[in-house]
Amino acid sequence: MKKSTQSVTDRLTETAARNTLAINPIIGISKQDFVDAAKVLVGSAIKKPVRAVKHFRAYVKALGIVVKGESNLAADPKDKRFADPAWQTSPIHRRLMQAHATTGAEFARYINESSMDERDKARANLFASILVDAIAPSNTPLNPTALKRAVDTGGASFVKGFKNLVDDARHNQGLPSSVDKSAFAIGRNLALSKGSVVFKNEVLELIQYTPQTAQVRLRPLLVCPPQVNKFYAMDLSPEKSLFKFVTEQGVQLFAVSWRNPTKEHRDWSMSTYVEAIDAAVDATRQITGSPDISIWGACSGGMTVAAYVGWLAATGQGDKVANLVSPVCVLDSSKAMDTTMGLFASEKSLNAIKATIKRRGYVDGAEMARVFAWLRPNDLIWNYWVNNYLLGNDPPAFDILYWNADTTRLPAAFHADLISVFQDSPYRNAGTLKILGEPIDMSKVNVNAYIVAGITDHITPWRACYDTARIYGNKSEFVLANAGHLQSLLNPPGISKSYFFSAKVGGPDADAWATNAERKDGSWWPHWMTWMHQRSGELVPAPKKLGSRKFPPGVAAPGEYVMAP
Repeated sequence: MKKSTQSVTDRLTETAARNTLAINPIIGISKQDFVDAAKVLVGSAIKKPVRAVKHFRAYVKALGIVVKGESNLAADPKDKRFADPAWQTSPIHRRLMQAHATTGAEFARYINESSMDERDKARANLFASILVDAIAPSNTPLNPTALKRAVDTGGASFVKGFKNLVDDARHNQGLPSSVDKSAFAIGRNLALSKGSVVFKNEVLELIQYTPQTAQVRLRPLLVCPPQVNKFYAMDLSPEKSLFKFVTEQGVQLFAVSWRNPTKEHRDWSMSTYVEAIDAAVDATRQITGSPDISIWGACSGGMTVAAYVGWLAATGQGDKVANLVSPVCVLDSSKAMDTTMGLFASEKSLNAIKATIKRRGYVDGAEMARVFAWLRPNDLIWNYWVNNYLLGNDPPAFDILYWNADTTRLPAAFHADLISVFQDSPYRNAGTLKILGEPIDMSKVNVNAYIVAGITDHITPWRACYDTARIYGNKSEFVLANAGHLQSLLNPPGISKSYFFSAKVGGPDADAWATNAERKDGSWWPHWMTWMHQRSGELVPAPKKLGSRKFPPGVAAPGEYVMAP
């Protein structure tokens, strides 16, 4: 059974990086959105009962064929839930699998043949898929893999699974735990890069990392992470640490660690974060003696960095930032409305979420993660249900899962600003966003931009990221990695079967760009570092000490803010 258990663990870790929380709390989904999606489906049956009865009869007939053993339905070969051969060889399990497939197919047929508009069809299909996934026979004790494990362990696996179920009911609000948190600790086996906090204010800590080369480039890199989750995604284990890679390549590295806000910080807005970044930039410039910097902003951090460089341009300070790196960041939300998140992002629902969060004072990242889990239940709920309860395994010990569960809060004002970004696309529409009183016009921004996207990223679709590159102008380099959202970032050299496409941005057609882009094997990190070296100034002796007289080194990296719950 060791091999079977390992395969389950591999599947969990494989899906983990594809389904990080990322941008989702920014847009926000409420429980009512799921109720509304259900109403769309039920309402269709009420309005046209004759058609509903017709489909129900067809469904019953199809089930009859399954029961008689005359169905030829087979599980999708890509559906890992039914990978056990017993789903095909056992008459009982084959019928259960076929009945489940029949249910899903009839729901899809009913919805797609209805007169609902395309948006309502998509919402109804989403709700139906959640329902069908919930009743999958693989989620029951009849799961053949679970039965075999119970026999092999003399029933101990079911006993352990029941204990896991009780523990999650008491401590994880009823959802199966996604990670063994006891296996990790920040500073013990995560966020190990050496450095010190050299500046701190109410909003952020600025960490300077210890150079790993005798000489460094004069122009430093400042990493501004997303406000969702904590900054150490870029410094997980040493073998996939972006921070380790950067310092080993002779680039001076600084990183922001955001404070985890509470309701007393409800009035922190986009302007608050931009002002904090500006203070960090000035400290970085003073410490290094460089008149300007390179800046990194991924996902929601990329939105904040865009607001910052837009504000710099508006106030005549554009020369503070020479280069900008923005992976997996969508600045024109109109290009991302076909995602799952976009199905719920109506004007009414977004305004309702704004009002709710304003009353509370903050967005609870953990609560939003639970809601988001129901958008991808096979990956984020039922996988762990089977692993933890039916197989009686401990949750997987995987660093990305630990980081993803280490959620943060978002202040109400900032959350409202981000929803407005989603509604108004202000980076495309000049003057609709004001930062510290200044209207933002991205056409005034003059930076060298390096934009990264992932081919299989369902959170920030690559074509929408391509438009981010176009917003930064024709000097932008666009890179498309063969990975998903987080894998596009954690892409160190040495990953097998890794490749990417790169080229300067072109016209508005992203697919035309892809046709003409050059494919290169391996990680995009070395390609990016070549780009950085060409734009990071002369080589100078590495500083012997961190900080400066004005900004002396303080607490060791990863700092204090990252430790706060």
